[in-house]
Amino acid sequence: MRFESPGPRRRLIGLTPLIDVVFILLVFFMLASSLVKWRAFEMEAPASAAAGTPVIGSWLVRVRPDGLDLNAETLAADALAARVAARIDEDPAQRILVQPSPGVGLQRLVDVLDLLRNVGATHLTLLRL
Repeated sequence: MRFESPGPRRRLIGLTPLIDVVFILLVFFMLASSLVKWRAFEMEAPASAAAGTPVIGSWLVRVRPDGLDLNAETLAADALAARVAARIDEDPAQRILVQPSPGVGLQRLVDVLDLLRNVGATHLTLLRL
């Protein structure tokens, strides 16, 4: 008499390890992501040196590690904002040149650009060293 043995038993796939992996990935991406609101500045490519950008009548804002200069006059951020806002009210097309000094962090430069944009300056030019 011959007995037929049943074929190999199919093992059930456990979902517990899969759920664990999904939760670990979820926690990883929650911790790795940043919840900072990103804002972008629209910047144009610099013109060639031969073309020459008109600088007559432009204001120069130098961003230094220890403060700000407006046309070689040291000012606090609030005073700079007030001066630029008053000038923008008179002439909305006022061009402002922004020059970072060596050692100035990128966040500080972005803060100054944001300050100038908030007071209404639209013609901003970033100068290289």
